[in-house]
Amino acid sequence: MDIDSLLKVMLDKGASDLHLKVPSPPVLRVDGELVRQENEPPATPQDVRDVFEQITNQQQRDAFLAECELDFAYSIPGLARFRVSVMQQRGTMSLVFRMVPFEAPSIDGLGLPPVCKELILKPRGLILTTGATGSGKSTTLAAMISYLNENSNRNIITIEDPIEFLFRDKKCLIRQRDLGDDTKSFPVALKHALRHDPDVIVVGEMRDLDTIRTAITAAETGHLVLGTLHTVDATQTVDRIIDVFPPAQQRQIRFQLSQVIEAVLSQTLVACIGGGRTAALEIMIANSTIRKLIRDERLLELSGNIAVSNREGMQTLNKALVDLVSRGVIAREEAVSKTNNPVDLDRLLQSVSGVSQQSYDSE
Repeated sequence: MDIDSLLKVMLDKGASDLHLKVPSPPVLRVDGELVRQENEPPATPQDVRDVFEQITNQQQRDAFLAECELDFAYSIPGLARFRVSVMQQRGTMSLVFRMVPFEAPSIDGLGLPPVCKELILKPRGLILTTGATGSGKSTTLAAMISYLNENSNRNIITIEDPIEFLFRDKKCLIRQRDLGDDTKSFPVALKHALRHDPDVIVVGEMRDLDTIRTAITAAETGHLVLGTLHTVDATQTVDRIIDVFPPAQQRQIRFQLSQVIEAVLSQTLVACIGGGRTAALEIMIANSTIRKLIRDERLLELSGNIAVSNREGMQTLNKALVDLVSRGVIAREEAVSKTNNPVDLDRLLQSVSGVSQQSYDSE
């Protein structure tokens, strides 16, 4: 099995992921759908093991033998980079390759809201990008870092698992640390980053109490901290951060978070008419009302305040979906399949003249 040839096919077909699993033929994910490559033979255990041997060094193989799972980056010079995840399943290896372009995307190129440009230029605070696995969180963060790199002089330190987009210094000084090769853990790397004179710290994933605690402390001490969480909206994000702490500490953390939070961008990928995918974002920006709701433990009121604060750059997921439908980017059915509040979505769609007819005409 020639892995480089398979990865080139993956790129030619515009796939985001390549799956190798015994005894299936290679499977691509194209526009969110799994597509079996029936012209390829089913993978054998030896095939998958050979691919693993081709793309890893001895240190990585030893790590996999010890943990039965491994994440790392793989590159084909001049073509693309890939995030690779390996795990053991039913006694055989399973590999997934996620394509990462050499060049970080732009905010405009991704069609992200203009408020993202304002947020990334903030001097301090905590900005969180959230969503399910594969929702494009890392891509959104990369676009925001790229914009900062072109428009401000900052010292940026990233902690990633693994490093995805590679940045060249423009106006910013950027150091990228790979979990495993450059550091052993997010919380340890985050503590040491604070001693390296950073202006901006990017935490690839805020997955445990120590990392979240240190990130909040870093934001309190005058740094801009960017991080990701696997949560679906702003309310769940704030609740998750607070809930990870012991009950006796939650009141204090609620107050600290209300002081440092700047924004939560919660996104989902939606299928475009004619192919491809784009992001629909719920955007919560921490104004005085939002901060008070967090401090007073009134999280159920966050969504309502986001809905009525459009002038400040906030928007609900439904507002984002309706905008995409009204511009003919996605079909009405796609919006309905992604909403977490169908009744509100239907009301918004009906309030936009001709939306329903436009969506069907576009198909």
